[in-house]
Amino acid sequence: MNLIKSYETIHVEIKEEVAFVTMNRPQQLNALNGLLIQELGSCLKELKNTEEINILVLRGNGPAFSSGGDIKEMLNINQDEQFFDIMDHINELMETLYSMPKLTISCIQGAAAGLGLSIALATDHIVADKTSKIAMNFIGIGLIPDGGGHFLLEKRLGATKAKRVIWDGKIMKAEEAQQLGLVDQLVEESMAVDLENLLSNWRRKPLKAMIKTKMIYAEMELDKLRNYLELEKLSQYEMRQTKDHLEGIKAFVEKRPPIFQGK
Repeated sequence: MNLIKSYETIHVEIKEEVAFVTMNRPQQLNALNGLLIQELGSCLKELKNTEEINILVLRGNGPAFSSGGDIKEMLNINQDEQFFDIMDHINELMETLYSMPKLTISCIQGAAAGLGLSIALATDHIVADKTSKIAMNFIGIGLIPDGGGHFLLEKRLGATKAKRVIWDGKIMKAEEAQQLGLVDQLVEESMAVDLENLLSNWRRKPLKAMIKTKMIYAEMELDKLRNYLELEKLSQYEMRQTKDHLEGIKAFVEKRPPIFQGK
C-alpha cells in the first residue's frame, strides 16, 4: 500500500504498513494553529481505522518539530466560544493519538515545545536529534500545559518531577531530556538512518502483540486522560483571564522578560 495525501497544513505518505505524517508549516516552525490542529486530528482519525497500517511516524517539515501553539492566533481569540472550540479540537486530537491502535513514533528536530511537546509525548517512542530543544514552556506566558501535558509528563516522570519541569519551563537540550526520561532515543547517525533501523527492528517483531500490549495500557488510562484534558481546558480558560498571562503575552510580543506579579 503506497499512498500520498496532502492537506493544507500536513502531508501524509503511506509506505507498506507505515504512515508518515508530517506537520507542514515550516515557516512558522510548525506552530499549531486551529487549521493544523483540526487537520491533524482528522488525519489521525482516518489512519486509526486503516487496518493495513501498523506504525505511525509523526514529524515536522523544516527546522522544527513544532514550536507549540500559534501565539499570533491566540492573540486573536477574543470570544469564549472560539477558545473552547479550539480546546475541544486539541483534546480530541490528543485522545485519538494516545489511543491509536498502532505503534507511534515522534521524530524531533529543532524545537518541540508547549503543545508540540505534548503531542510528541503522546506517542510510544520519541527519537530526537542531538541539536533539538525540548520545553514545556507554557509558564513563560502565564499559562499551564494543555493537550494532556500534565498527564503525559506524570506518566514519564512522576508528579514531583513533572511539576518541576512545568514550573521551570526550561529549554532542555536533547541529551538532558533523554536523561530525564522525556526522550527515548538520540540520533546517532542521521534521523533517516536511525528511524529506518528502528522500523526494521520493529518489523521483525510480532507487531500485533506489541500493539495489543499498548492498547491494554491505553484503555486503562483513557478515562484518566479525559479527566486531565477537561481540567486543563477549564483551568487554561481561567489562566487566560489573569494579569500574569496578559503580561506574558505583552512581554513575548515586545521581546523582553516578563514581570509577573502572581495575579
